[in-house]
Amino acid sequence: MTTRAGRAAAGSQGTDPTWYRDAIIYEVHVRSFADSDGDGVGDFRGLTQKLPYLAALGITAVWLLPFYPSPLRDDGYDIADYTAVHPQYGTLRDFETFLHEAHRRGLRVITELVLNHTSNQHPWFQRARRAPAGSRWRDFYVWSDTPDRYAEARIIFKDFETSNWAWDPVARAYYWHRFYSHQPDLNYDNPAVRRAILRVVDFWCALGVDGLRLDAVPYLYERDGTPCENLPETHAFLKDLRRYVDARYPHRMLLAEANQWPEHAAAYFGDGDECHMAFHFPLMPRLYMALKQGNISPLEWVFERTPAIPENCQWCTFLRNHDELTLEMVTPEEREYMWREYAPDPRMRLNLGIRRRLAPLLDNDQRRIRLLYSMLFSFPGTPIVYYGDEIGMGDNIELFDRNGVRTPMQWDASPNAGFSTASPSLWYAPMISTPPFDPAHVNVADQTGRSDSLYHFLKHLIILRKAHPELSSGEMRWLQTGSRSVAAVLRIEKNRWLCAVHNLLDAVQEIELCFPQAKGSFRDLIEGTLIYHADAGRLTLQPYQTVWFAGTMDQG
Repeated sequence: MTTRAGRAAAGSQGTDPTWYRDAIIYEVHVRSFADSDGDGVGDFRGLTQKLPYLAALGITAVWLLPFYPSPLRDDGYDIADYTAVHPQYGTLRDFETFLHEAHRRGLRVITELVLNHTSNQHPWFQRARRAPAGSRWRDFYVWSDTPDRYAEARIIFKDFETSNWAWDPVARAYYWHRFYSHQPDLNYDNPAVRRAILRVVDFWCALGVDGLRLDAVPYLYERDGTPCENLPETHAFLKDLRRYVDARYPHRMLLAEANQWPEHAAAYFGDGDECHMAFHFPLMPRLYMALKQGNISPLEWVFERTPAIPENCQWCTFLRNHDELTLEMVTPEEREYMWREYAPDPRMRLNLGIRRRLAPLLDNDQRRIRLLYSMLFSFPGTPIVYYGDEIGMGDNIELFDRNGVRTPMQWDASPNAGFSTASPSLWYAPMISTPPFDPAHVNVADQTGRSDSLYHFLKHLIILRKAHPELSSGEMRWLQTGSRSVAAVLRIEKNRWLCAVHNLLDAVQEIELCFPQAKGSFRDLIEGTLIYHADAGRLTLQPYQTVWFAGTMDQG
């Protein structure tokens, strides 16, 4: 029998300690992908069966949304047991089989470490509410006799909560929660909590997972007179966590989910001694803003505000994910603009964001979808692809909360879309049924069989990304084009360079590309056509067209 320590060693895919800088990450919820046992819920066996599909797409890492035992009031982020698998998704052995098969195909696995809070059904909370006030068990969570403490802290889920405090009748005290009231926050001032979290890290890293996404990491500590975000104590804990992981589990990655302005998010890298990666939340809405406005100003602004980061760190970038398209890191005027342009129906809005998938956001316009993907893959950062967005899946705004962007994967055009053999009435969520996003029009089988599909376009970008290391670690420069409606970036590493040019308008543009390093003629790496003669310095772009070309500094 393979020992857990042996599995941990096997989990280290290769010897590159910065593997995450070159990764292409695929985000998926186990229950949404493939149902192997006909109960209407995706499971680990189904996900394992679909690993050849993910490997063929070219992604290099799979990020799993929470799959732990949970009441599922927040899609699994309300955890009731950190070291087990929800029975709907299979068993711990099923997870280990998935992990082994993913590693066998060269795919790394990133799982969730929900640091900030648990479900109120977690045994820790049930014990805490019954323990004497002031005891270490009661102090696993944050309590108060009054709901007036920490008044400077903002309420994150404004559509659902009116306070960050909730009354518990058993404890006869208020407990602190930064998200839903059924998710009490852990008390990181209690050493027992910190030790308990390290045991969770031990459990999953010993099994062999390659990375941990640290959910809601800015909110771990509370202090009077502060907004209870980004506190020094949080960074001190992360440094301790990083030292712990590095010493015991080489080549494992910590990813900070910090929905903050760039300078605050960058702080979660520390001096290269906290998290290896962090999401770049402010970039995402400005990609959509630039496209809608036909102007590169939002992109210039966000990159100017993004500080340099340690060499061993990397941003994570994305177009969409399992949550709402968050508009917290924009101005109030920009938020109103985004709601007006991308979410005209109030049902499309949630909290301070938009609960829509990529394709519906862009009216299923394949040109604009591909343009955004091109920017994502040519800009700095490790790109994340949200499951189903590689084929242009739709959403269902009739479903509660963020569930409308978490519907079953559409594998083929059959009535059950290849997801499950169960009656659809038993499924965890209904399939998208309205054209043009129903399975008859959007499915994997069709798109993998057509060379002109969105799937193959994205697959080609992934191939290019892997072939050009300057895209993952090179510096970025804006190139002058004479048009504010063209986003032209130059990525350079040593003597290698790649130029990616994006037309943000639904109109033909002829530009002057100021790029003296380029010599000779170049073919578009995406279409394969001859597109640029350096001597002429001019480039004609079709509506929403994107072109890539590459060379070396000594190319003649």
